[in-house]
Amino acid sequence: MKVEHLNLTEAFSEFKSEKNINRPTMQKILEEVLNNLLKRKFNIEDDEAIKKSFNIIINVDKGDFEIWHNREVVADDDFEDALSQISLSDAQKIDEDFEIGEDVTDKISIEDFGRREVLSIRQNLISRIMDLEKSNVYDKYKELIGEEVTGEVYQVWKKEILILDDERNELYLPKSEQIPSDFFRKGDTVKGVVARVEMKNGSPLVIISRTSPFFLERLFEREVPEIFDGLITIKKIARIPGEKAKVAVESYDDRIDPVGACVGMKGSRIHGIVRELKNENIDVINYSSNPQIYIQRALSPAKITSINIDEAKKKAEIYMQPDQVSLAIGKGGANIKLAIQLTGYDIEVYRDNVEQEEDVDLEEFNDEIDEWVIQEFQKVGCDTAKSVLRLSKEELLKRTDLEEETIDDVIRILKEEFEN
Repeated sequence: MKVEHLNLTEAFSEFKSEKNINRPTMQKILEEVLNNLLKRKFNIEDDEAIKKSFNIIINVDKGDFEIWHNREVVADDDFEDALSQISLSDAQKIDEDFEIGEDVTDKISIEDFGRREVLSIRQNLISRIMDLEKSNVYDKYKELIGEEVTGEVYQVWKKEILILDDERNELYLPKSEQIPSDFFRKGDTVKGVVARVEMKNGSPLVIISRTSPFFLERLFEREVPEIFDGLITIKKIARIPGEKAKVAVESYDDRIDPVGACVGMKGSRIHGIVRELKNENIDVINYSSNPQIYIQRALSPAKITSINIDEAKKKAEIYMQPDQVSLAIGKGGANIKLAIQLTGYDIEVYRDNVEQEEDVDLEEFNDEIDEWVIQEFQKVGCDTAKSVLRLSKEELLKRTDLEEETIDDVIRILKEEFEN
C-alpha cells in the first residue's frame, strides 16, 4: 500500500511543478479532493463537521500533504461517533497516559483508506487539475483575441497546422487562415493573431490567423515605435492576404509624417512586414476625414480628374484619364477592391472623355495593328491612341505581355497618325 501513497504524492508533485497553476489554487484543489475522500470514509456530508474534526496540511512546494484527526477521548461504553470520538482503550493504544475528556490528534495515513480509494483520489486529482488547466488556457487565449502569438509547428496536416506555444498549449492554424504562399515544416516558428477561441468536447480550441487585418496591425505595432507608443494610429486596414494591402494611418503630432514613419528609412521598417507576409504589396496612405481626399489617396497610384460623391448612398463616381483607369482598378481588380474596403464607399470608375474629340479609338487601327495586340492594350485600360502614347515604352512593357518590337511598331503607327 505504500507504493500507492507514493503514486499519489508523486502525482501531486508532478502537476504542481509542470502545470501553470498557482499555489493557492493547487492547495484548494487538493483540499477539496481530500475533503471528499473523508466524507466518503465517514459517510458524512457536513463540511463543517469535516473541518472541525480534521486538519489538512498541504506543502505545495514539496508536493506533499498530511491529514490529522481530532477526537475526544470517551469511555468505551459511551463511544458512539467515530468522527469526533475515540474510545479510551483505543486512545491508550496511542499513548497509555490518555484519560477521558482529553483530545487526541493522530495522523491518518493515506494507506488507511484502502487501495481503491487511493486510486480514486489520484484520478480525481488528475481530472480536476486537467479541467482547471483547460479552463486556464481558454481564459488566457480568450483575452488574447486579436493579439499576436508565436509558436512552433508540431504537426502539418492537409487542412490545418498544429502549433505549440511556449507552454506546450495547442494552437491551430487552418488552411483558410494561412497566406496562400505559406509553407511550413515541423519545427518552424510561426506568427499569427488569435482569431477565435471555443470549447470543443471539453477542451479549448484556439484558432490563429495570418490573414486577419489584425495580424498586419500587430506587425506594424512591432516594427513602428510611433504606432506602439500611440503617436500614430492605424485608422483602417484592407487586405487581400499575400497579394496586396492598404493601410490608412494618422498622426496626432504634426511633426511626425505617419507614412514616412511606417515605411522607414529606405523602407527599412516595412520590409520586415512585407517579408513576414510573403511579399504582400503594402500601400500606406494618410487618412483624411474629407472623403474626396481619402478616396483619392485610397485609389493611389492612379490620379483622379474629378469625383462626385453621394453621401446618402455612400457612393463615389470617379473620373480619370483613360491611362489611369488600369492603375485605379489594379491587377485582378485588387486596387479598387481594397479602396472600397478602406473607405467604405461604393466606387465606380469612369474614363474622362474631355480629349476624346482629338483622340482616336484603337479599333480604328485594326488594318495596321493585329486585333490581339489591340486587345492586349485594352486589358490595361488603353482604349485610345493617346492613352497608349501617354505611357513610356518601359511602362507598356511592364503592364502588357507584348514584345518590345511589337510595342515599337504600335507607337510608330500611332505617332504617324497624329503627325499626319
